Amino acid sequence: MGDTVLLAAGGTGGHVFPGLATAAALHDARPDLEIAFVGTADRLEARLVPEAGWPLHTVPAMALRKDLSALKLPVVLGRAVSATRQLIRQSDVIAAVCFGGYTSVPLALAARTTGTPLVVHEQNAVPGRANKLAARAAAAVAVTFEQAADGFGSTRTVLTGNPVRPGLLPDAAPGEDLPAVRARLRDEALSTFGLRPDRRTLLVFGGSQGARQINRALTGAVDRWTRPEELQVLHATGSRTHDETVAAWGAVEHGGLHVVVEEFITRMDLAYAAADVVVCRAGASSIAELTALGLPSILVPYPHATDDHQTANGRALEAAGGAVVVPDSDMDADRLVATAEPLLHDPTTHERVAAAATAFGRPQAAARLAELVLEVATP
Repeated sequence: MGDTVLLAAGGTGGHVFPGLATAAALHDARPDLEIAFVGTADRLEARLVPEAGWPLHTVPAMALRKDLSALKLPVVLGRAVSATRQLIRQSDVIAAVCFGGYTSVPLALAARTTGTPLVVHEQNAVPGRANKLAARAAAAVAVTFEQAADGFGSTRTVLTGNPVRPGLLPDAAPGEDLPAVRARLRDEALSTFGLRPDRRTLLVFGGSQGARQINRALTGAVDRWTRPEELQVLHATGSRTHDETVAAWGAVEHGGLHVVVEEFITRMDLAYAAADVVVCRAGASSIAELTALGLPSILVPYPHATDDHQTANGRALEAAGGAVVVPDSDMDADRLVATAEPLLHDPTTHERVAAAATAFGRPQAAARLAELVLEVATP
């Protein structure tokens, strides 16, 4: 086996997708490099990593909780570290990368005890517990938000941005920026979703399960738009709230508003290409995608996120001028319309916020992170 980089990116899409993007960037930078993942057998990485063509080595893992289940943690962690250490010793691992989640700490401890250089990537403005622990063994921590650096003490931090999932950012021609590429895809996007070319498009989504507060605000606003004949909505309801949201749309007169409802959108690249303004949660991956593509957004942070990190994420982009943050408890029909209409219909406001979002974005984050990993790797 040749030189290998071992990545731990598990549990949620917020960890897995940046990991997959970084794996692809590492392969682009060094096609001879072996790339493998450490993960768990029952989480998202068990499906997504093999689908992307990378080997996944499963180890036992559990959450870092403070309840009675934490009594089992030393045993589970010991087994995971032992298995990961054995994997490192069997392979020519030149570097390890942690993205947070259950398997980051075992990989960090195994890397430390084998002398393997480690890079930690933190997606959020408020560092997660697993990454703060893993960073103690790291040669460097890559951050998405500048303020996250304060959570890692004296460990070296590098602002890389958050790698965007493979396939979401379309290929650009020489000298073409990503907003221009998005505009080029617009015709295909409108056709795919049955949208109209003469209307402004509001894209609304709340993650795979959906966001009930956002959905209710949107369906409740149907008769409050001042120019409904100029507006259309592409609404991904999410699985948990799909039936009730479809029923809510069916119970109201659309009043000239054109509405397309999907439970889940697979081709997010086309959804973004169709959009003029986006309403969504303030997860790090969503913010990375929006800013890479230069899209103005209304961010509604998930109120139960650990350490309220989504609010910190959203406020960072809002402070830069690239989004408007509305707390979940404040999101209703009136607030949605009042916030969205200037972004949709005032060209000056739209262009200003879009430009700020673009300036905030780091579409080359995966390449920069791959560069950092290879920089610290064992010669």
